Amino acid sequence: MATKRLQTWLALIVLAVGGLLLAILGLFAYVSFTATPLYPNAKDVPSVSNAAPAQRWAGAVKEAQGLVRGGLTEQNLPGLSIAVGVNGDVVWAEGFGWANLENLGRVTPDTRFRVGGAAMALTSTAVGLLLEQDRLKLDDEIQTYVPAYPKKQWPVTLRQLMGHVAGVRSDEGDEEPLSTRCERTVDGLKRFAETPLRFEPRTEYRYSTYGWILVSAAIEAAAKEPFFGFMRTQIFEPLDMDDTKPDVETDPIPERATFYYPRFASDPRYGPELAREGDYSCFAGAGGFLSTPSDLVRFGMAINNEKLLQPATIKVLQTSQRLASGGETGYGLGWDLETVSLAGAQTRMVGHDGEYFIGGSTSLMTFPDRGLVVAVMTNTSFADVAAMALKIAEPFADQETRPARK
Repeated sequence: MATKRLQTWLALIVLAVGGLLLAILGLFAYVSFTATPLYPNAKDVPSVSNAAPAQRWAGAVKEAQGLVRGGLTEQNLPGLSIAVGVNGDVVWAEGFGWANLENLGRVTPDTRFRVGGAAMALTSTAVGLLLEQDRLKLDDEIQTYVPAYPKKQWPVTLRQLMGHVAGVRSDEGDEEPLSTRCERTVDGLKRFAETPLRFEPRTEYRYSTYGWILVSAAIEAAAKEPFFGFMRTQIFEPLDMDDTKPDVETDPIPERATFYYPRFASDPRYGPELAREGDYSCFAGAGGFLSTPSDLVRFGMAINNEKLLQPATIKVLQTSQRLASGGETGYGLGWDLETVSLAGAQTRMVGHDGEYFIGGSTSLMTFPDRGLVVAVMTNTSFADVAAMALKIAEPFADQETRPARK
């Protein structure tokens, strides 16, 4: 009797597992068959540019346009916007596809997208300005500037937060509540302030959006003015970044893209659905901005050309952090650091991606030794814009760009 009962249970388990696998396969098949390509032919993707590129860059632009149309079609993205800067000038800016699928509004170079985590590079620069004014110190405990953040089981410093080695937990992605407006940056701490650290600082590298809300609160305290106001007057206005604004739901913002989310498996190829609307003010410097690729390129060129920060400060921000074990993280203080193959040579890349915010994906890549900056933005989550940005950089690097600095 016991043997028969065991055989019955095993049979039921096998049937249940088999049924679940069939259901999953059926769901994948259904979604795949019902996914409608937004652009069946890459050549038919509409585009808008504000000006023709200079003759010197015409060949590179033509090659890059083909890469963009191919990548947009392959990933089934609603819209995409590109900008490239060389030696201090924006040499190409163009929008592709639809900013709004419902009304078929075209993406233009002026269309604003969500910056997402790439905002950390912007916020890092604000920290740099305050470091140079001796109003912030990287190795001070964060409570020196943000006493509202409770002490944890280990001390936490500003440097550790900026390097994603502090142990502060991250946000919950598409489950994140977005109905709250934060009048002050410190109001955003309510989401995570009481949570213990996930690990002892400097024992692990783990990306934390919430950690950069704390960094933003420290900036606001040290600057003695609202965070978004400081960013506007100290960074955006001096660099003519007129299209970079806080991503606040209650503010009417012209040229703002409609945002989408993959309807299945976090993969844009299965088609988009409208992303949840919300107010990103609580994220502050962790991802609370709208911008354009042209503005991000202006920012990247200003950093490379040392227009905002002193060389020593840039070096501090763009040096890989180390764990207590001695291993490097490959991340500075708000900057991704990589060595990539570009135009047949190993090249230093400094930048930041922002692919995980709801309704947008962004990649900002700077190649300081070549004087080259590329920014790619789209209006859907989980798009591989980083791979596209690197491909776009290739034809411009082939033009033998002059090094911006040595």
